[in-house]
Amino acid sequence: MPQIARIVWLLLLVVPAFGQGRAELLAKMEAAMGPMPRLDRARGLGVVTLATEDAGTYTRSKITYEPEAGRKVFAWLLVPKRGGRRPAALALHQTTRIGKDEPAGLGGKANLQYARELAERGWVVLAPDYPSFGDDATDFAKEVYGRGYASGTMYGIVNHTRGVDLLAGHPRVDKRRIVAIGHSLGGHNALFVGAFDERIRAVVTSCGFTAFAKYYGGNLKGWTSTRYMPRINDLYGNSPAKVPFDFTDVFGAIGGRAVFVNAPTRDANFEVSGVDDVTRAVAGRFGKGRLVVEHPEAEHDFPEAVRLRAYEFLKKIK
Repeated sequence: MPQIARIVWLLLLVVPAFGQGRAELLAKMEAAMGPMPRLDRARGLGVVTLATEDAGTYTRSKITYEPEAGRKVFAWLLVPKRGGRRPAALALHQTTRIGKDEPAGLGGKANLQYARELAERGWVVLAPDYPSFGDDATDFAKEVYGRGYASGTMYGIVNHTRGVDLLAGHPRVDKRRIVAIGHSLGGHNALFVGAFDERIRAVVTSCGFTAFAKYYGGNLKGWTSTRYMPRINDLYGNSPAKVPFDFTDVFGAIGGRAVFVNAPTRDANFEVSGVDDVTRAVAGRFGKGRLVVEHPEAEHDFPEAVRLRAYEFLKKIK
């Protein structure tokens, strides 16, 4: 990138850290994702328990819940046997066929079983399927775009914020201590729902983002499928300069709360210097110790030592 262009781009990244309010930042995200629909939060979630298993220190129930009339989300709900009200986590999976099963400890990679690990530490955890993964068989043309959504991303945000409703209404949950955690696909979805839902007090994002200009050299095709944000291609020509938001805006909308970032040095998906460009630009929106960035010597992974520090970070968030 020529030096002058780089300076201009870095200045544009810094703008949300200083000059824009949360509503303006969310509006920029909605320009690419489509508007957040008005949700009938008085409407019950229609929770159905399909099966419950004893997992030692906690129970693991497969459930469905209804974010909107006529559709349902499959999820694992992990509830510690330890008494009293507990902190709660929305645990979002990476791009993997088995979806929610991986964070719940039912297959996949050992380093990505954070729902299980948090439940073992006394957290109530909800691990839902993202549309088209796990038990979910969403027909995007009919069920997403046919309902008037402009992106699979916003459809997922609605699923996730209604998952926060479920956690906030659970009798074992301290609703003042709800967080979101995710890796890769789950890493940016945790940020997205955290931006739109202020009840989420902290976000742990692992391998979940980089500045758009540094995502595969500015080629944004990976963000444009029906699962994600087609407008990035259809309206903005896959151009980082034209897309109306960047991750500075997402972090800016979370500012005042807390974020822990795992950004390995050799992550081929999310270029590490672009992570630092974003986090440096928004640091002023976070209080001391409330924006932590770790750079383990690893590839696209969530190493154990970093996960343990993330869990300690979450324990301190009030």
